[in-house]
Amino acid sequence: MKESKFQQNYILIPFLAILAIWMVYYIEIKFGLNFNKYGIYPKTFLGLRGVLYSPFIHSNATHLFNNSIPLGVMLGCLYYFYNKIATKVLLIGFILTGILTWIFARPAYHIGASGVVYFLVSFIFFSGVFRKYYRLIALSLAVVFLYGSMVWYIFPIEQKISWEGHLSGFLIGFIVAYIYKNKGPKPEQFIFTKNDEFDSLFDENGNYIPPLEEEVEENKTNE
Repeated sequence: MKESKFQQNYILIPFLAILAIWMVYYIEIKFGLNFNKYGIYPKTFLGLRGVLYSPFIHSNATHLFNNSIPLGVMLGCLYYFYNKIATKVLLIGFILTGILTWIFARPAYHIGASGVVYFLVSFIFFSGVFRKYYRLIALSLAVVFLYGSMVWYIFPIEQKISWEGHLSGFLIGFIVAYIYKNKGPKPEQFIFTKNDEFDSLFDENGNYIPPLEEEVEENKTNE
């Protein structure tokens, strides 16, 4: 039962997340609606609703598609490696990324799941660094490599892109990774057994000590 639930988490959660953001966009197109006003609008009380709604809202199909693949991949990785704390980590990152964006971003509607994507990439990368789990570091670097432009979009290089949301996700990912650095997967540890016969061939400084001629002859006789 545990294995079945585990499999459902890292497959079902990414599927449902991607389905949700595509369904919201479909409803907009189907009924001629525009949900942009439900995005995060900084420093206004009404704009706080975007903390919950903005990750599900996208400006066009390209924007939606560009977020769907990395969102699915990183959610799958989160639930695969951090199954026990994944939901808690995701909710914390989801909320805090939105709030931080609301606090310091430009006065405009900030929409899209990219803030959550940046949070996930940052969390998994820094979690690997803090716990010296190099598989997680390699995984995050692979995602960044595949979507290389992600790195630059935490800076204000394009006016129409919410770099504030990206930066918020990146910073919150770092903080949450540090908070949970002692929870989650541990790197493999190897225990080496002591071999007295092998150790006798080296001195305390690690220098090789050739066996005496008598010992060599004795070994040949025994063989």
